Amino acid sequence: MVDNKKEYNTKLLSYQRRLLRLQHILRQEQIAVLMVVEGWDAAGKGGAIKRVTEHLDPRGFKVWPIAAPEPHEKRYHYLQRFWNKLPRHGELTIFDRSWYGRVLVEPIEGFAVKEEWSRAYEEINGFEKLLSDDQYVILKFWFHISKDEQLLRFKAREANPLKSWKLTDEDWRNREKWDLYLEAAEEMFEKTDTPYAPWHIIPSNDKRYARLETLNIMIQTIERVLTAKNIALPDNGENG
Repeated sequence: MVDNKKEYNTKLLSYQRRLLRLQHILRQEQIAVLMVVEGWDAAGKGGAIKRVTEHLDPRGFKVWPIAAPEPHEKRYHYLQRFWNKLPRHGELTIFDRSWYGRVLVEPIEGFAVKEEWSRAYEEINGFEKLLSDDQYVILKFWFHISKDEQLLRFKAREANPLKSWKLTDEDWRNREKWDLYLEAAEEMFEKTDTPYAPWHIIPSNDKRYARLETLNIMIQTIERVLTAKNIALPDNGENG
């Protein structure tokens, strides 16, 4: 928990500065960072992504909002549409939703048969292992809120003309299937949490905490990778 807004802003800026310094080293060393962002609707994913990228060099990162595949994309293996969105070495790419739709949304909504989504766990692990072996740092985040907190946020969005566009009929339908999505997420964690691409569960009822914790995990993970490669870290302990 962050006690007050001043403390939050101070720590946030410290983390953002540290991440910017690490971004420069990643570019110099040609190490790519791949960030996957999943979680409940209204869990604060967009706000966290905004704080991660707010002070980064815009030449070195991309954010891909992932929606349902287009008709022509369905003619290929489901992972195909992600290959051309991968970061180049030295860059950071954030996927706002990802290939995990194959084991989260598609089974529940009937877009994939059991044979397709049940084999996807192994396919995804292989995909991520291939990237990890090729100088990619993989960060996977699940933003978790309670069902009651989600309802409060839905109602707040509904009442705010500047944010009502964020709330769709699909969000309400997904909420009705909360237990099914929870079961799918738990199976996903069990089968795709690996040493080279672990899941990080971010408690997000407190948005400020969620944003700081996301940045903190990113910084710690990148620093561990650089240290393991005997690459000097930035000075100044800007990570707080």
